[in-house]
Amino acid sequence: MTTTTVDLFASALHFHPDGDVRAVERQMTSSSSGAWQIATFHVETNADVHADHWEMHPEAEEAVCCLTGGIRLYFRPDAPGGTEGMVQLQAGAAVIVPRGRWHRLELDAPSDLMSITLRHGTRLEKRTDTH
Repeated sequence: MTTTTVDLFASALHFHPDGDVRAVERQMTSSSSGAWQIATFHVETNADVHADHWEMHPEAEEAVCCLTGGIRLYFRPDAPGGTEGMVQLQAGAAVIVPRGRWHRLELDAPSDLMSITLRHGTRLEKRTDTH
């Protein structure tokens, strides 16, 4: 068996239903591979985490993990005129975003983040209520 190291900040890991694990190019949009993606990012600004967009994964939950730094994860209101929910994460903490729940991130500090989800059907929508 040959082993290869993978730079998690340059590639993603795809875990396939047949048990295969492959290092691949990170994909932040919808994927039809059927694989769960683990992707790690170093982020410096809110632009690096699409703070001006809502994201939603219709086919799976997402684990958003804060490895270093600190972030705020916002949930879109369930009803028009409602307020956003917010969870603050410090280094070493994670939150599980429910399947189909619109969410976005903002940074408290430059951070290293990890996202684990099934990307199939992933949607992004421009945030229209920016302040």
